[in-house]
Amino acid sequence: MIDLNNESGVEVDEQRLVQLARFAMDQLRIHPQAELSILLVDEKTMADYHVRFMDLPGPTDVLSFPMDELRPPSDDEEPPLGLLGDIVLCPTVTAAQAAENGRTPDSEADYLLVHGLLHLLGYDHAEPAEKKVMFDLNDRLVAAWDASRS
Repeated sequence: MIDLNNESGVEVDEQRLVQLARFAMDQLRIHPQAELSILLVDEKTMADYHVRFMDLPGPTDVLSFPMDELRPPSDDEEPPLGLLGDIVLCPTVTAAQAAENGRTPDSEADYLLVHGLLHLLGYDHAEPAEKKVMFDLNDRLVAAWDASRS
């Protein structure tokens, strides 16, 4: 189950974000009934969260709050069922930084939603090797999503 709440005050293609989350979860073999919450917030709220949870100033683009620490299953395992957690996106920040990343505002939001989902699944980018694995997977999932829609 994917629940999306838009508290950002900005019009966003909510259906596309839910469809992308489902697509990425399916690609990663996450149980179809695993629960994911997506919250879209304004810059002030995101700045508050960024300080409170990361001890960093100013708004950021995406934050992830894992719950049950679900992981993608190996080929011989059943998909895990549980609470993935929460992804918090700030549409105004993602739109503002899209051009510097060579993306449209929608494609930047797509990229960051997948990025947040990967964090919920235990991926990280603190170390160079981890970063390569995570960003390569992020790129492959977004490319597969784009290809599935054209």
